[in-house]
Amino acid sequence: MDAPRKGVLEGVRVLDFGRYIAGPYCAALLAEYGAEVIRIEKREGSEDRFIAPITPAGEGGLFMQMNRNKKSVTLDPMTEEGRALTRKLVATADVVVANLPRETLVAMGLDYDSLKAVKPDIILTTASAFGHTGPWADRVGFDGIAQAMCGSIYMTGQGDPPYRAAVSWVDFGTALHCAFGTMAALMERARTGRGQMVEGFLLATALAFANSAMVEQVVTSINRTPTGNLGQTSAPADIYRTKDGWVLLQVNGAPLFKRWAKLMGEDMWLTDPRFKDDISRGNNGSAISERMARWCAGRTTHDCLEALAQARIPAGPVLSPQEGYDHPQTQACGMLLPVDYPGLPKPAPIARAAIRLSETPGAISARAPTIGEHTDEVLGALGLSAKEIEGLRAKAVV
Repeated sequence: MDAPRKGVLEGVRVLDFGRYIAGPYCAALLAEYGAEVIRIEKREGSEDRFIAPITPAGEGGLFMQMNRNKKSVTLDPMTEEGRALTRKLVATADVVVANLPRETLVAMGLDYDSLKAVKPDIILTTASAFGHTGPWADRVGFDGIAQAMCGSIYMTGQGDPPYRAAVSWVDFGTALHCAFGTMAALMERARTGRGQMVEGFLLATALAFANSAMVEQVVTSINRTPTGNLGQTSAPADIYRTKDGWVLLQVNGAPLFKRWAKLMGEDMWLTDPRFKDDISRGNNGSAISERMARWCAGRTTHDCLEALAQARIPAGPVLSPQEGYDHPQTQACGMLLPVDYPGLPKPAPIARAAIRLSETPGAISARAPTIGEHTDEVLGALGLSAKEIEGLRAKAVV
């Protein structure tokens, strides 16, 4: 792990009531840049702790990534004494992160009005499925639901059946938006002393990321249909079989297309009116893709990628997770940090925040916490005695 270092958010305390990805990853990013983040979870461990288990106790890979650099406190905010403890913690905090439904926030005393009553300058960062307005405001949902509703799933694959992305890009995108919003709110509070509510929601992220397709549709009524891996607005853009694998190639813009035609050794691609610009090449992409497929079929993946790199054409191999981890560029870029955890047979490769600050870089200086690992420490700092903490344990409050 990295050596502890001062970060740009040193002195900021965050209470993380998040679950799964949107809230916890937002809080993890804040922690990586110096904030003290306290994860509040169920006494038996919250459900997101045990997804895709990798330890004897059942903790999962997602939890390892989402909760590095955090402290863990077990607490039941649905009990009277639990709510009292929550208020004490809020009084010491700068930010509360909670990707929970609106009614749950109210029941736990984590809605903005309740938090403001305890600490007027508090920042509440929330993430929900559909936002706090509209006919679906009270519905619950996950990443895949937002993928389905923004047009992404409809346009993925061949259409029958449609396919969702295996990576939860909506969740991660929402976490990034929430972290950005939280930083903006902290800057505003430093300037004016005012706290505020930062609201992200999955459908908003999905609509933002898929916006260009909706813009094209609404303005032109083009009614595109899925075409698998074949690009629709430029070419060649597809996944091609090689002698020993697959490569993905994307060509956009006239300069790249000229370099591709030169690599093929065929000037006709530059004089045929069907291929005069990107959208024309996209409309006639099958012909271009067929030529590229023949070129790739006679070469190994390595030979394809080397030739394409020499021609300065963007391309990459289709890799399994293990192959992706083993790739020399992955190993060289310093993105994955080996982090141990009790019971792991070997350290887990945890991804750093995918942004680098030259003067104040982030750090993964602590593994994800075990269940309630820091309960005594955090509650003791609030003034509770060891006897009082044990009494709360006996009542199943912590």
